[in-house]
Amino acid sequence: MAPVRRPVRIANCSGATPDPGDLMLAQATAGPVDVITGDYLAEANIAQYAEAYHRGEHPGYVSSAYEGLQLSLEAINEKRIKIIINGGGLNPKGLAEAIHKTASNKGYSLKIAYVDGDNLLPVVHDILEPDSAGQLPHFDSANTNIELAKDTSNFLQDPNKRIVAANAYLGCRAIRLGLKNGADIIICGRVADASPVMGAAQWWHDWNDDEFDKLAGALVAGHLIECSTYGTGSNFAGFDQFTIQQLLRLGCPIAEIAENGEAIITKHEALNGIVTEEVVKCQLLYEIQGNIYLNSDVKADIKNVAVRQVGPNRVLVSGAKGYPPPPTTKLAVFYRGGWQGEHTINATGYATIYKYDFQETQLRTQLEEWGVMKDIDLLEFQRIGVPQGNPRSQLAATTSLRIFVQAQRPETVRQVHRAYWYVFMQHSAGLNGTLDTRLLSNPVPFLGYFPALIAQSRVQEAIHIIGRKGEGEVHLDVGPPRTTEELTPRENYDPESPCVMSSFGPTESRPFGDIILARSGDKGANVNVGFTPRKAYDTPEVWEWLRSFLTRAKLREMMGSDWQDWFYVERVEFPNIRAVHYVVYGALGRGVSSSARLDCLGKGFAEWLRSVHVPVPVKFYATQLRSKI
Repeated sequence: MAPVRRPVRIANCSGATPDPGDLMLAQATAGPVDVITGDYLAEANIAQYAEAYHRGEHPGYVSSAYEGLQLSLEAINEKRIKIIINGGGLNPKGLAEAIHKTASNKGYSLKIAYVDGDNLLPVVHDILEPDSAGQLPHFDSANTNIELAKDTSNFLQDPNKRIVAANAYLGCRAIRLGLKNGADIIICGRVADASPVMGAAQWWHDWNDDEFDKLAGALVAGHLIECSTYGTGSNFAGFDQFTIQQLLRLGCPIAEIAENGEAIITKHEALNGIVTEEVVKCQLLYEIQGNIYLNSDVKADIKNVAVRQVGPNRVLVSGAKGYPPPPTTKLAVFYRGGWQGEHTINATGYATIYKYDFQETQLRTQLEEWGVMKDIDLLEFQRIGVPQGNPRSQLAATTSLRIFVQAQRPETVRQVHRAYWYVFMQHSAGLNGTLDTRLLSNPVPFLGYFPALIAQSRVQEAIHIIGRKGEGEVHLDVGPPRTTEELTPRENYDPESPCVMSSFGPTESRPFGDIILARSGDKGANVNVGFTPRKAYDTPEVWEWLRSFLTRAKLREMMGSDWQDWFYVERVEFPNIRAVHYVVYGALGRGVSSSARLDCLGKGFAEWLRSVHVPVPVKFYATQLRSKI
């Protein structure tokens, strides 16, 4: 029997396109690592420059990924660090060739490779075939309880809504094959967020494709580090227990993945950051679909995942259970959605509700009079904030009204701008705001988003190894997974054997976030949110209260006027981390690039719900937390 290798030390250097290239350099030089991975692609990023790329006006890959590699090549070559990133975007070959040229010119002995097969734009119309009921293969179509937002599926036959990008979510098989064949740097396009970490772990430990528990552990580890500093203290609901200095210039996280698939989440000692059980729990709850986490190589049941602090900035993560992957994968389809514009105005002080009622009625009446409303697909007047009572400054008394419009023609959006100025001098008392209306007068095109399903057998995935100087390119095809398993309906339940709320004694109305942490994010048109106690309140009794209190009906109640009857809620529990998790279907409209929501990615959803006042048992406040901010 071969000896068990030590855990592989995999560092992350990016969670989105804005993450600068020097994060890769920091991970390469601040301490020992075996592999550096980077996730640069949010759902919309890959399509953002699609048309410019096809016109030859954009390289198709992510500039910050190119910058990171240029800054880090010397350290990568010297320390023989493997690099796996999805910063290739629409053009992984182009980025690989650019880096190969730089490495060759500098005399570095590095094999550069790229993964392709995710781009299905040439055949997307063959894939998106309506079923017998005329429905397209939407990612959520198997759930008959879900209602899709207006205009979600009407793009296929509309010549004005041309598809500009269609990319399948690839797994880790090509990455593992490339590493096995000596690749040092692997540039990917639309691989799933955790696939670079999974590929590195599977290659390092030489796991078989059917060692699903181990692959599931690597999937969880990849999920925990793929959002860069989200794993070391950013976007963290418990930030108020740390000083501002502790939260500045955070380094990115590292996963040390053992042969059995368990992982320790940590960071370089030389870099700033916070890795605690609370931070790891919150990141685990971020942008998941429920207790089953899907990937093209494994289906991970994360219901019984556990986290345990094993040292300063070191958290052990275990308990993932793996099953064969589904026979399908997600296909992100983006199309020309139309044109949109927006403008924000302010009301100050007294009778704000009536001022905004007046402004909305005034503008709608004018548009109706001109016959414009029939050409508008969406027009919303979003009221932002509540004025402070007895304010001590004008800003404290000021709130905003966001006027947001979408239409098929830019001329229609400009008509809203024209109507705004046409009635401007008839405004309510004290109307104020910027005079710069360019976001409304100069409409911008937006992309519609449709998350489809595609059989993995239809994806022609491959790895191309450019090789060192004088060597020819090696092309290796990657077939679909040999073993798959159909998806079953997602778990969805209210608490079993809930405690009677009165058994916890007298209550006091307090902000939920006083004792509860949370994290939320987008899943296309849907928003997910998970709740778990703060460390000071993380006791069996608080957990029993939390799971009993947070029913599906309670979430609908807490959402107040934002709840719409056509939304649908799923709820599950994660007992080992004492968390309750929800997915609210439809809450982000059409989602991603076509969402009208101010919080279009759902990141503020959790913080809003934490600010809602709920009846909290008084006895829980024996421990009082004080903010350090």
